[in-house]
Amino acid sequence: MELQINNLVKRFGDKVALDISGLQIEKGTLLGLVGNNGAGKTTLFRLILDLLKADSGYVLSKGADVSQSEDWKVYTGSFIDNRFLIEFLTPEEYFAFVGETYGLGKDDLSARLSTFARFMNGEILGQKKYIRNFSAGNKQKIGIIAAMMIQPEVLILDEPFNFLDPSSQIEIRNMILKMNREQGTTVLISSHNLNYTTDISTRLVLLEKGIILKDLTNSPEAIEALDEYFIQKAES
Repeated sequence: MELQINNLVKRFGDKVALDISGLQIEKGTLLGLVGNNGAGKTTLFRLILDLLKADSGYVLSKGADVSQSEDWKVYTGSFIDNRFLIEFLTPEEYFAFVGETYGLGKDDLSARLSTFARFMNGEILGQKKYIRNFSAGNKQKIGIIAAMMIQPEVLILDEPFNFLDPSSQIEIRNMILKMNREQGTTVLISSHNLNYTTDISTRLVLLEKGIILKDLTNSPEAIEALDEYFIQKAES
């Protein structure tokens, strides 16, 4: 089992933001987490990454409690939002910092970055400016590349299609699929883009007010059920 969530509860004041009794994610799963704003998607990811302290329950990564062990950090790549970035660095400096953290030599780093050339579209490297001065879309690209270039066993991306132009959305879709299929990477993504999420995910989990309403193997019937749910929400 790659990830296991047990009786996980997170409150913000009197509000219960997340209440998941159990969720198990097998190695190699490409899980799409869907739900409207406030569903608890980002809260769940932050708990998995030990960025929030749970009120009760726990998250296991390869059997180890993420709040008690740091072993999971070696094989986990993630990008939640631009606060993950070190904005007073250039992209080159940031990638070098991340690469050094994960033991990548200069040649290995260069080789891995070259695989993202089409995604960068000539707008990331060699620009001679700090990350803080890039557009929201290019900041997102920098964060996603940093998460993926370490070739993680577990990859967590929150709203990876946000801020990206259509060509870049297609490219990140293909990159996620390639990593999952060729390297067996366990991928968790959340997105408001239901089309892309249902297109690439092998499993779909619907959250509403922090509770899992549906946990479905991807299929035409599963997609139809999600479509019906969101149509009803829009009409209510």
